[in-house]
Amino acid sequence: MTATQTAPARATRGSGTTGHQASLIVQGADATGIVAAVASVLSRRGANIVALEQYSDDPEGGAFFQRTVFSLEGLRAALPALRADLDAELVGKHGLAYTLRDMSVPKRVAVFASKSDHCLLDLLWRHRQGQLPVTLAMVVSNHPDVADEVRSFGIPFFHVPSAGPDKTAAETEHLRLLKDNVDFVVLARYMQILSADLITRLDVPIINIHHSFLPAFIGAGPYAKAKERGVKLIGATAHYVTEDLDEGPIIEQDVVRVTHADTTADLARRGADVERAVLSRAVLWHAEDRVIRNGNHTIVFT
Repeated sequence: MTATQTAPARATRGSGTTGHQASLIVQGADATGIVAAVASVLSRRGANIVALEQYSDDPEGGAFFQRTVFSLEGLRAALPALRADLDAELVGKHGLAYTLRDMSVPKRVAVFASKSDHCLLDLLWRHRQGQLPVTLAMVVSNHPDVADEVRSFGIPFFHVPSAGPDKTAAETEHLRLLKDNVDFVVLARYMQILSADLITRLDVPIINIHHSFLPAFIGAGPYAKAKERGVKLIGATAHYVTEDLDEGPIIEQDVVRVTHADTTADLARRGADVERAVLSRAVLWHAEDRVIRNGNHTIVFT
């Protein structure tokens, strides 16, 4: 971080537009009576269920997943009692895990970027248009190239150089900026590898985007390599970051067809379009609690 910059003020959570709505995510071993138990707890507290989606990978002893959105007047004051009821009913009686979140409190996100700005600027624009229900706390980059564009959106920008094999200084600064200040991180074509230590110490979900040529075309110039091989599909993958590089649980993917007539530049342009769309959907779905992680895969309620 340059000498003239200071750490960001702790991001304040906005009021959002969801009023008295909350999301309830439930997962665990499938069994008779789970849906009824959820509905009973919410009904006793006067909540109105406005959306409910569920999935079981095997009704005979498989895993169960449910996303419920409900409205409740005086939600914030009612949350402690509601959690106590859910603890008793879902955890105590059914052995399930759950998360309960006031949806009027947007999740705080930091976006990491490098020189390539197409995914970053797309997220900034969608956020300004009200299409992403998050508090965009900051943008962090290992290059200063996008600083002016980021600041034009009114978002704090921090340049944290990360050159060379030793990333200790950069990751120390990342922790100082992010720890306890964000709920998740988005790597918007951030061309640096995060260490296992940083991932563990941050302890928040991290979403990454990359082209879908992996593992066939690794390294620099993937679109040139794809052109040489005559590929007919190009695409993008958004996934959660784990210690295993580019192997975390997949959130979203998409592809477009290309032909022999497309140049390398055409492939790169169309690939950038797919990356923007896939990443924005992944960020939106995560922000709205539509993604449930289960081992190395996800359940996505869209």
